[in-house]
Amino acid sequence: MIARGLAMNAALKAVLGAVIGGAAGFIWYRLVGCQTGTCPLSSNPYVSTAIGVVMGLAWALN
Repeated sequence: MIARGLAMNAALKAVLGAVIGGAAGFIWYRLVGCQTGTCPLSSNPYVSTAIGVVMGLAWALN
């Protein structure tokens, strides 16, 4: 029973980290972005959101 609760807690942390990271990545794209389109990480909303998801997961599962 306790192991099940710990697994749910870890899954919740991972999901929250991914959602918060993705939101932060998209906000970074909207607010900072790249005006010329030559920046490989911040000129595409999908890439910056994906990077935010990865960073959020790394932070949450640390």
